[in-house]
Amino acid sequence: MKKTLKKILVAFVILIAFGLGTQYNILISSNNIYEAFGKFRDVLIQADKYYVDDVDSKKLTDSAIEGMLNSLDPHSIYIKADQLKKVNEDFKGKFEGIGVEFAIMNDTITVVQPVGGGPSALVGILSNDKIVKIDGKTSVGFVNDQVMKSLKGSKGTKVAVSIFRAGVKELIEFEIIRDVIPLYSVDVHLMLNNEVGYISVSRFSETTTEEMISALNDLKSKGLKQLILDLRFNPGGFLDQAVKMSDLFLDGGKDFKRKIVYTKSRKTDFDEEYFAETNSDFEKTPIVILISNNSASASEIVSGAIQDWDRGLIVGETSFGKGLVQRQFPLSDGSAFRLTIARYYTPTGRLIQRPYDSGKEKYQKEAFERQEVEGENIEHKNDKADSTKSVYYTLREKRKIYGGGGITPDFVVKSSSSTEYTVSLLRKNIFYEFVANYLTEKPLSDNLKSTLENFNKRFNFSDEEMNEFTKYANDKGVKTNSEQYEKDKNYIKGRLKAHIARKYFGNVGWYKVILEYDNQLQKALNLLPEASKIAKLN
Repeated sequence: MKKTLKKILVAFVILIAFGLGTQYNILISSNNIYEAFGKFRDVLIQADKYYVDDVDSKKLTDSAIEGMLNSLDPHSIYIKADQLKKVNEDFKGKFEGIGVEFAIMNDTITVVQPVGGGPSALVGILSNDKIVKIDGKTSVGFVNDQVMKSLKGSKGTKVAVSIFRAGVKELIEFEIIRDVIPLYSVDVHLMLNNEVGYISVSRFSETTTEEMISALNDLKSKGLKQLILDLRFNPGGFLDQAVKMSDLFLDGGKDFKRKIVYTKSRKTDFDEEYFAETNSDFEKTPIVILISNNSASASEIVSGAIQDWDRGLIVGETSFGKGLVQRQFPLSDGSAFRLTIARYYTPTGRLIQRPYDSGKEKYQKEAFERQEVEGENIEHKNDKADSTKSVYYTLREKRKIYGGGGITPDFVVKSSSSTEYTVSLLRKNIFYEFVANYLTEKPLSDNLKSTLENFNKRFNFSDEEMNEFTKYANDKGVKTNSEQYEKDKNYIKGRLKAHIARKYFGNVGWYKVILEYDNQLQKALNLLPEASKIAKLN
């Protein structure tokens, strides 16, 4: 009896000691936080009291928060109140305004194209219209922020614009009622030939999966049998949308769980696993995904899951390597901050996040300064290992793949590099400006603009017109470099043609033309049979 009582007493003492120890740790942690907070408060009070000039305490606080988050990792950030609305719009997939895509050309707001079905399109505003007045006041000389501030506004409010249109002597007056304008994350979907579909996704917003399903079903009705999914320059977005998109191509459900991605955190409450759960008509469609060093986060989740499960092939350049999970916390003044709470891992256990201990600036540059060697890594148990990266094996075919940050493609293909001459043309917006002037003087005939197929087959710039282009560019400050021009001539002609196609046929016209000059896309087309073979879809 005494022994039993003694054991109970010892257990009770241990339990009490453990409890006190836990509370002590919490107390120490709290004391450290309050001590740090007191230190910041003291500095702020003394600065406000004694600094040589008046002190903006809000500005100092914003700077302190930014500095604190910057010291954690590259993706924990502070978002000021005036920036938060724009950030939220980008991911909610809509904003309120008049619905035009615009460019500032010669200090004048020029309509690149009205959003289909939007308020501007409905009242008759056209591509290449010049907005010279807004609500009766000149808008010539406006910069982008001024344009956005003047044209965006709450649904149902009105704005008056005065339009200069080529061939019309008087200004045309429009009164536009602002409305909700959708921000699409699926930029375009089209058939590249009778069997191969192409979908470009620019970000992962609230509506991405819905848009993706709509695009896939439309392509299916047009004969889709193989797919190229373009995630180049896609910076990511919502995790749930990446999971749902992956689920469209991966089988799984009640009897079988196919993992898409999982997270690990310091706090196990934030550990998550995500699986393919729904059935889709596209689980047997051969797929190649295009990625670039700008592809990040949600793009890497989709690419990693497809690659790990041998569901398709990845082509392009190693992705950015952003595998940190952020949670957004609102603040009382309308601002917010995003704090990293976990890390993403692909199904094979590859950490998506690149190391960032060399500092934020170097971290941002590293992804764009890599010296990758072009070539393939799609053989079974390929022995050509990259010694700088950790080696993993795909889950079905046991192909060698690489970890260490980002998704390394199965076939590395660098994007075609342009000469400095072409880069200068792009920087100064010469392509768009030349085409706008060209179409004013030489609008397309009814025959050429009847169908995209007819335009693409029959329209080309003559040598004389290309000479006019180089002269126009020279007059705009881009001096002709004959050697560089000859090297890029086909691409330059193609880009000019794509601008015209966009004017008459929208984004589909642009992509249909420009993709013919895209070396990564052409490689993806050639690899579709191999993607089908690896996924065992033959």
